[in-house]
Amino acid sequence: MKKVTQTISALLLFIVVSSCSSVRVATDYDSKADFNQYKTFAFFKTGIDKAEISDLDKRRILRAIESELLAKGYSKSETPDILVSIFTKSSERVNVYNNAWGMGGWGWGGWGPWGWGFNQQPMVTTSTQGTLYIDLIDANKKELIWQGMGTGYLAQGREKKEARIKEFVAKVMAKYPPGSEQ
Repeated sequence: MKKVTQTISALLLFIVVSSCSSVRVATDYDSKADFNQYKTFAFFKTGIDKAEISDLDKRRILRAIESELLAKGYSKSETPDILVSIFTKSSERVNVYNNAWGMGGWGWGGWGPWGWGFNQQPMVTTSTQGTLYIDLIDANKKELIWQGMGTGYLAQGREKKEARIKEFVAKVMAKYPPGSEQ
């Protein structure tokens, strides 16, 4: 019976964790900006240097942004129309799952090994939730014209992290330019 409880607990944990795997996206933009005039971009080093993440992750994010903008028909330039900057935030989350239901759960204790009893084995996990802001700045006016924000859980390990960063950037950049989302 204990094995059944552990299996059910693991299944519930998997459902909860997998439901958190998506990236939530929000955008804001200057409604007076003419986004059709922007054809070239460059990275805004001053803003990017302030992002409090590793240089490896910065390069991963910038490569993903560059790839998305090139796919949209923009070109990288020394005299760009828009400057790209990033900002990041992260927070640790501790999740405690108690697999005792109602007055008790199946397990040891209470009224014997096979009956209702209190299961004293909560499951504890930690995860990191990150937010990536992508700012697009009019290079001539030095004004923010578009901001995309993606929030979701971060992955561990180089390959998983790289795939997750690409997913974040792709989902955020799918909303640029305004009105282009499908």
